[in-house]
Amino acid sequence: MLARASNKIKNLSSKFPKKCCSTSTVKYIYVQPYKLQRHYVKPSKGKLSHRLFHLFINVDCYHGSKVPDPYSWLEDPDSEKTQAFVSAQNQLTVPFLEQCEVRDLFKERMTELYDYPKYSCPFKRGNRYFHFYNTGLQNQSVMYLQENLDAEPTVFLDPNTFSDDGTVALRGYAFSEDGENLAYGTSASGSDWVEIRFLQVEGAKPLEDRLKRVKFSCMSWTHDGKGLFYNSYPEQEGKSDGTETSTNLHQKLYFHVLGTPQSEDVLCAEFPDHPKWMGGAEVSDDGRYLLLSIREGCDPVNRLWYCDLETTPQGITGLLPWVKLIDNFDAEYEYVTNEDTLFTFKTNLDAPRYRLINIDFASPAQSNWKELIPQHDKDVIVFATCTYSSYLFVCFLHDVKNVLKMYRLSSGEELRTFPLDVGSVVGFTGRKRDSEIFYYFTSFLSPAIIYHCDLTQEPLQPHIFREVTVKGFSPSDYQTTQIFYSSKDGTQIPMFIIHKKGIKLDGSHPGFLYGYGGFNISITPSYSVSRLIFVRHLGGVLAVANIRGGGEYGETWHKTGMLANKQNCFTDFQCAAEYLVKEGYTSPSKLTINGGSNGGLLVAACVNQRPELFGCAVAQVGVMDMLKFHKFTIGHAWTTDFGCSENKEQFDCLMKYSPLHNIRIPESNGVQYPAVLLLTGDHDDRVVPLHSLKYIATLQHIVGRSPKQTNPLFILVDTKSGHGAGKPTSKVIQEVADTYAFIARCLNISWVK
Repeated sequence: MLARASNKIKNLSSKFPKKCCSTSTVKYIYVQPYKLQRHYVKPSKGKLSHRLFHLFINVDCYHGSKVPDPYSWLEDPDSEKTQAFVSAQNQLTVPFLEQCEVRDLFKERMTELYDYPKYSCPFKRGNRYFHFYNTGLQNQSVMYLQENLDAEPTVFLDPNTFSDDGTVALRGYAFSEDGENLAYGTSASGSDWVEIRFLQVEGAKPLEDRLKRVKFSCMSWTHDGKGLFYNSYPEQEGKSDGTETSTNLHQKLYFHVLGTPQSEDVLCAEFPDHPKWMGGAEVSDDGRYLLLSIREGCDPVNRLWYCDLETTPQGITGLLPWVKLIDNFDAEYEYVTNEDTLFTFKTNLDAPRYRLINIDFASPAQSNWKELIPQHDKDVIVFATCTYSSYLFVCFLHDVKNVLKMYRLSSGEELRTFPLDVGSVVGFTGRKRDSEIFYYFTSFLSPAIIYHCDLTQEPLQPHIFREVTVKGFSPSDYQTTQIFYSSKDGTQIPMFIIHKKGIKLDGSHPGFLYGYGGFNISITPSYSVSRLIFVRHLGGVLAVANIRGGGEYGETWHKTGMLANKQNCFTDFQCAAEYLVKEGYTSPSKLTINGGSNGGLLVAACVNQRPELFGCAVAQVGVMDMLKFHKFTIGHAWTTDFGCSENKEQFDCLMKYSPLHNIRIPESNGVQYPAVLLLTGDHDDRVVPLHSLKYIATLQHIVGRSPKQTNPLFILVDTKSGHGAGKPTSKVIQEVADTYAFIARCLNISWVK
């Protein structure tokens, strides 16, 4: 195997430019089984053609501190060196995965159990109903149309026709108010770049309009159906296909008139003095007002401007006359509904767990604001929606479990609570003009229960509209438990644990611990076929830790895991692992940790800090270079959570945990890094692949050359794949088969029939 791998790598050497320093030591990497090691040789003229990676160490200076960045050349995704490095890594990783006995078994079982019908909540637009449906293994879910709920559904928009391999996905959509036209976005290979297209609903007739350079965009129609508001970025040098790393700045708001070319679209808002600002527009329920929510980063705060469209009798012809209702970033204001000038917002102003307030635009002074639904003592308001003119449906998060309640819009009076099991409301449809609602419930053991409630019928009685079961899987064989464990500072952290009923807590079971901990995002119960296969066929215990940094207990919980408090996230996660070991669910040598994006950062940081605590680590599309992340694509928006190395105090914090800069050979005898698998995609323009590439190169050099490091250190770079959104079913199945095959081989786990 060594000879075969080495020959493959050496065959790539001719792709590299023959450069080196003539007087200094040249560093290059060559391949050994499961790891790449760096060796040092003296340069010699004419003998460089077989050297694989010539590294000229770049050194960056931060506030007087010099920080080497030897793999900065991997920041260029188009260079021959980077492409050869990616190819070389995949040529090591893929054969290893192909030799995993569990891989084919897992893929076969995943294909079998994933082949169940998948529905969305129906929603009404105009006089028609629409919903998404996937027969089971279709790469993309299909939008169906019904004339009424009893009518036979017909295919309306099938994203599987966008490409042969399913890698072009639907990314956002918006119907006109009368339901006669549809705007929808498409994205290729998982990129965040979107092209907006249009359909006439009657006959599903495609229209010629095309909107490009669209990213992180709103789509909001004026109620007359003449056009819609959307966001786009200016043209820039180089490509924009999702493989670039250039920064996304100067987003603008435009108005597109249906039937006209994009070149004639009207610029409605721009922020030339604030290149990082992004402004999403929403037309109010009555069609009169346009609300502009301006954000600078990922913090739950925004400015709120509005325009009374009745003040533009000549139509939308240029920059709108914005009224700056809230012109600071002190809190978040999310539009719920309005009655004439009386607006209802969900806000965290003086309410870290959120509340609903009324603001009258006719007398907008803050002293005139009224509280409609106060902040609860413990529960967090997740969303609020006005339906059937006079009702508010408010979803709360109570100890990481959703609760759905109904209120009266006029008074804030609580009317009833809708019964739910322990789980999550992941879908809700019903607008102010609708007289019915649908809501979608899921849990760790239940894929989907969709409820319907007719608000015209008294007493209100929600009923099951659709319930999905999975053939070959019996939820009664498993149990879900929520526990609370102590972190290092005594904070109680909730964690869900799922396993077969009746297992012995003797530390013999493989463990799979998942976490995220960032950006005010709550990780609520969800159904995962791959994780249940791990529990069923690999005898595993699944654990999901709701660590600080998320939104499980509101903005306070978020803030105790961001900026200078970021270490709390890693400590909470490590304490979760210690709890699982202490209570006998698993043992360090059998425990895998997993996370993606900010969760990939979490996994890598914890591996660096506590390598002895884990047997395996799988980090997906992770943020690894905490000193430079803000320089690529949309990374500048994350400085609200992470901080920025350009600030001295924040640089000091980032250096303490940045995965790329804290890789060390473990000092303790008998301790090595766990088996590591990094996963990324070549079209990930959210967390660009260079993060994972630089981390694995550094890990293989520093740790991989240690004689005591016998665990594999791998990366797999997928093609035509991005950050995760829109990934076709075929790629999802292959990725989880590779992931769990790697875990099974590295931890010596056998398949249980």
